[in-house]
Amino acid sequence: MIRKILAVVLIFNLTACAELQQVVNQLPQDTGGIIGNTEIASGLRQALDLGIDKQVTKLTRTDGFFKNELVKIVLPQELRKVDKTLRDVGLSKLADEGLKVLNRAAEDAVKEATPIFVDAVKGITFADAKNILLGQNDAATRYLNSKTQTALYNKFSPVIKNSFSKVGADKIWSNLINKYNNIPFTNNVNPDLTDYVTGEALKGVFTMIAVEEAEIRTKLSSRTTDLLKKVFALQD
Repeated sequence: MIRKILAVVLIFNLTACAELQQVVNQLPQDTGGIIGNTEIASGLRQALDLGIDKQVTKLTRTDGFFKNELVKIVLPQELRKVDKTLRDVGLSKLADEGLKVLNRAAEDAVKEATPIFVDAVKGITFADAKNILLGQNDAATRYLNSKTQTALYNKFSPVIKNSFSKVGADKIWSNLINKYNNIPFTNNVNPDLTDYVTGEALKGVFTMIAVEEAEIRTKLSSRTTDLLKKVFALQD
């Protein structure tokens, strides 16, 4: 009788071990069966790189900013009165052109500055990659933003300034502001458009990177490499 009981226990244990081993085999494999912080960080960087490659490059095309409602640059609050006043005195065409060239400058600048963003992703160190992986759909993008915003602004601002000249935005806005300032009973304005467009263009870049990150997090078909499949399986 005791032998029968021992035999049943042995069979039960072997079955349980087999099932346990099956579960273990299905876990993501790495050192000790766990994906480490380093590999997770590599997966996050790859997701951000894809965001630059697939989404940010869309911004560099004609109307990449201007006809994309997610990132279109609109006039700052202090210039909306300028826009309205010019339209009221029959200068709607000039006002339209002023808005368009702000977006053209951003489109041109992002094209020139894409390597800056690529380098920023390569150089980023994730303090706690696992928590970022298991965070919100734009957690990696927001982390990149928080760690690189100031440095990117400093590198991006001269590119924007050069693009202003390249697309003729500086001349158009100089003409536009002069016409407004010469209208009777208006207060003179002298906005720092380079600073404004730099900030708005950076926001647009991070917005589009976040779009791709969310795609990778929510759609299996967007995980186009083995590393992305392995890492983002942890959050599913």
